Amino acid sequence: MANSGAGGSTALEFYLDPMCPYAYQTSVWIRDVRTRHDLDITWRFFSLEEVNRPEGKRHPWERPLAYGWTPMRVAAWLRRRDMDLCDRWYEACGRALHEEGRRFYDPVVAAELLGEIGAPDSAWDDALADLTTHDDVLADHRHAADSLGGFGVPILVFPNGRALFGPVVVPAPLGDDADRLWDVCQAYASIDGLYEIKTPKTAGDLARIGTAFEPYLRSREWTTIQTPAP
Repeated sequence: MANSGAGGSTALEFYLDPMCPYAYQTSVWIRDVRTRHDLDITWRFFSLEEVNRPEGKRHPWERPLAYGWTPMRVAAWLRRRDMDLCDRWYEACGRALHEEGRRFYDPVVAAELLGEIGAPDSAWDDALADLTTHDDVLADHRHAADSLGGFGVPILVFPNGRALFGPVVVPAPLGDDADRLWDVCQAYASIDGLYEIKTPKTAGDLARIGTAFEPYLRSREWTTIQTPAP
């Protein structure tokens, strides 16, 4: 459960998978909100590869390299040392794939991104050599799935313990629009028994989202699996 932060800040947990283009848009929004509001964000992990794993396929922690899982192990290693480094790693990975069409899980690209954020030169190798980083990612994933009912990302957990899937918004709103959405989410989290408000997507909406996601769609090396929400 997220708690009120020190000095009156709002503690927020943000569950991510760097593979997810929707979660990336939400992260752009919440970082913009953070520039004007005192938010203390804890970045946590949820594996789309695991929750959408076809029967018989290896778990992501059983593969030498998994598209989302492996970079989240690096994020877990960084998080142990400095939450801000974890924050910047996720931001760099998201920008690389979802804006620039660069595969952040490629070790060469990853090394460039880690250098850009000021991480230790050995971060990628050290994180993958430390098998306990599997445990960190799996613990977050299981908590989200088992305790929060998580089925995808983004998931926000507010100080009162309410977990929200979303907001799902493309493109990420900024400025006044971002603040209005923040107000909506805070109000939503305060209403017990409220489970869903959703806008159906028209063909035009899907085309607009597809345009926004073009770098991701062009560069991904996996097939998107749409698991129905419970």
